[in-house]
Amino acid sequence: MRYHNITKDDMLNGDGLRVVLWVAGCSHCCKGCHNPITWDPNGGLVFDEAAKQEIFEQLDQPYISGITFSGGDPLHSANRVDVRNLMAEIKERYPDKTIWLYTGDSWDNIKHYPIMHYIDVLVDGEFVQEQKDTKLLWKGSKNQRVIDVQKTLKQTDPSLPVLHCGDYS
Repeated sequence: MRYHNITKDDMLNGDGLRVVLWVAGCSHCCKGCHNPITWDPNGGLVFDEAAKQEIFEQLDQPYISGITFSGGDPLHSANRVDVRNLMAEIKERYPDKTIWLYTGDSWDNIKHYPIMHYIDVLVDGEFVQEQKDTKLLWKGSKNQRVIDVQKTLKQTDPSLPVLHCGDYS
């Protein structure tokens, strides 16, 4: 896996103060994307032990609510396995921290991925420039959803996602 940045004390990409890992690789290439530099899966830096320790140092802080995976797309084929492994380690070390993930994919296409068991909140859907709304919380366009993954997976029918509080679309 490769990444472009690790943001500390972020308040825009999920509940509370967060650390954000911006991974490289996205096949959606949405018109008007705020981060097109992350589309190339071979761009950025190699995610190494030092980068992992930088994230853990942030998660060690009691005021950090959790981690957000963004990019690029953390579910791009170049990232999926490494992101899942990192999430598993984070959940084991920091069971009270939340994991958020942004993807251009739709819930219907990814709800059965094993990685979903580690994700607390998922923002799904491609960014659609014509539906851009700067007043939306945690998402860029009206078509996107902020999904409470764990509540959704516990339902009898997980194809109907439960929206996370704050998604007033």
